[in-house]
Amino acid sequence: MQIAELDTIDNLADGLSNYLGRDQVNSVRRAYYYAEQAHDGQFRRSGEAYVSHPLAVASILSDMHMDHQSLMAAMLHDVIEDTGITKTAIKSQFGNTVADLVDGVSKLNKITFSSRAEAQAENFQKMAMAMAKDLRVIMVKIADRLHNMRTIHALPPDKRRRIARETLDIYAPIANRLGMNDVRVEFEELGFAALYPMRAGRISAAVKRIRGNRKEIVSQIQTSLEACLEREGLPGRTIGREKHLYSIYEKMRSKRKSFSEIMDVYAFRIVVDSVDTCYRVLGVVHNLYKPVPGRFKDYIAIPKANGYQSLHTTLFGMHGVPIEIQIRTEEMEAMANNGIASHWLYKSSDDLPSNAHLRAREWVNGLLEMQKHAGNSLEFIEHVKIDLFPDEIYVFTPKGQIFELPTGATAVDFAYAIHTDVGNSCVACRISRRLAPLSEPLQSGQTVEIITAPGTQPNPDWLSYVVTGKARSNIRHYLKNQKHSESVALGRRLLNKALASFGEQVDSIRQENIAAVLEQLKLDSLDQLLEDIGLGNRMAYMAAQRLTSKNQAVTQEVSEPEQSGSLAIRGSEGMVINYAKCCHPIPGDPIIGHISSGRGMVIHTDSCNNIADIRDNPEKCVRVSWDPEVEGEFSVELKVELENQRGFIATLATTITGAEANIEKISTVERDARFSIVNLSINVRNRVHLARVMRRVRAIVPVSRVTRVKSRRVRKTIRNKLGSH
Repeated sequence: MQIAELDTIDNLADGLSNYLGRDQVNSVRRAYYYAEQAHDGQFRRSGEAYVSHPLAVASILSDMHMDHQSLMAAMLHDVIEDTGITKTAIKSQFGNTVADLVDGVSKLNKITFSSRAEAQAENFQKMAMAMAKDLRVIMVKIADRLHNMRTIHALPPDKRRRIARETLDIYAPIANRLGMNDVRVEFEELGFAALYPMRAGRISAAVKRIRGNRKEIVSQIQTSLEACLEREGLPGRTIGREKHLYSIYEKMRSKRKSFSEIMDVYAFRIVVDSVDTCYRVLGVVHNLYKPVPGRFKDYIAIPKANGYQSLHTTLFGMHGVPIEIQIRTEEMEAMANNGIASHWLYKSSDDLPSNAHLRAREWVNGLLEMQKHAGNSLEFIEHVKIDLFPDEIYVFTPKGQIFELPTGATAVDFAYAIHTDVGNSCVACRISRRLAPLSEPLQSGQTVEIITAPGTQPNPDWLSYVVTGKARSNIRHYLKNQKHSESVALGRRLLNKALASFGEQVDSIRQENIAAVLEQLKLDSLDQLLEDIGLGNRMAYMAAQRLTSKNQAVTQEVSEPEQSGSLAIRGSEGMVINYAKCCHPIPGDPIIGHISSGRGMVIHTDSCNNIADIRDNPEKCVRVSWDPEVEGEFSVELKVELENQRGFIATLATTITGAEANIEKISTVERDARFSIVNLSINVRNRVHLARVMRRVRAIVPVSRVTRVKSRRVRKTIRNKLGSH
């Protein structure tokens, strides 16, 4: 789609006068002269005056028939970054709208970033915020990147590769998401040639070699299609589609196909006058050549996420040659090639936003929601990359509403697509009326029903199978907030326990003492201190000493912080209380709490070998006990020795579930020809419940012995790490 660049502002102005008023063209001229003055003395790596770049960016936008404000912003887009001129100065000269557009496109050059990746992520985050206010920001940015890619050969190889990689990873998918196919193709071709020059060269040479052989077949197929349409009296034009190099390379790589397999497929586009004619042409070509079963897609009835509409079908042509056909109207053709730009290029007099414009706005609003929930800019750009999937599936709600999701999406992705609250509270799903696991990938055409329950919360395991950025960012955001509130609550309890040694409570400490300690520790709030204590990053006893030292004339040394009694474990503390996998403590066992940095508190049995060396260290261990009202299910390991009999595993499982315990894991080891050992991991409520389960298991005839595995010695490296906190 290489567009001829315009040399001068006069040439550009002549072109603009075809669709803009004289005053608007003069405004664009004024912006050009302002940029020329601002960039005076600056040159591009190619040796041209720097102002040639903004002029070329404006030229690209003029071919899209963008409005005069976009063109002014294109002229000025590097002024803030590369010269001493401020946004305020641009605002006073050209107004708020142009200044906001320029600011949205400008890079963040005032902040020092820890890495280039972080800088790029911050730039994109800022651009997303500006896009939400005005979609023209992304249009200017895309035109800017397109001209940079056209002149990329002037850059050193490492910079060339970095910019090409970023273009293929971010800008080509964004152009695709906005339906701008021509721009996407050019991004991919230029990016591919810059990133893999040898591969691009070889594929290009191979395409040229076989082009002559294909010409005759392409001509024959095209003639038969055109004759068929003429015979049926259907108006339309037929175009043979050339595959571009990057799509050939991607298909060879992802589908593991040879070059000849990909080039054996012939592709055509039939452009007609109306939607009705599209379906009539489909019937006609299916009569001419046999369709390949399962290869028909109706993107007219259900458009793609970027607004693309067309009928797709694959046919068996002469001698079994596969022919891919796309059938669409002139309007759909313009939409497919220009996407969101067609809103400006082909907008009607009533100036209502087009379908593509509305979809783009919807996508940007989704970006904004992700940006709100992302922990940082790198996390945000990770979500955006996930969300730029080119392939979609279409699924339905029970009421028939259509949702488009990326390939591989699950019911959890679907739940978050409906609404964040539905995602946060989903517990199960029905896929086409059958109960199915939440992790099952969805297929196009399925009806999905989400079952929710009040008081439930996202499961961290969901992160291993969700594919949409929205689901991932919402789950992370929820879990982060949940962990924060649980850490603060545990930190308060630990600090109160430590303060009891000094005869104090958190609420009774004077505000000036709290403020002085927060200042010493460089923390912003008491909640931050409590969170650090809850996560095990600070010792409660040390914080208690600091907070009370100002309250007492002489700081008293208290021999043991545990003298104030033990901390009650309720079982509902959430993610900041963990139960050790080595000894599997359950209610009724004597227990001890180990403060583990970053994890909060890990509960071990009092006799666990793995904390024997540190159990008397008050800085690392806390005396804890089970709350009388403790709730929840706790994992415990059992070892069952039994005589080999047919069906013994089924009998064992039935007995355990009959005693209201859940089996988490089960494995069998054959001790000899007669006896086997079954290792079980089960969930029980407390020791009494465990005793009941063990009693029932012992009563099974082939069972000779049942024991609880109380403490497994972890590897020395882990134990050393545990002791070093």
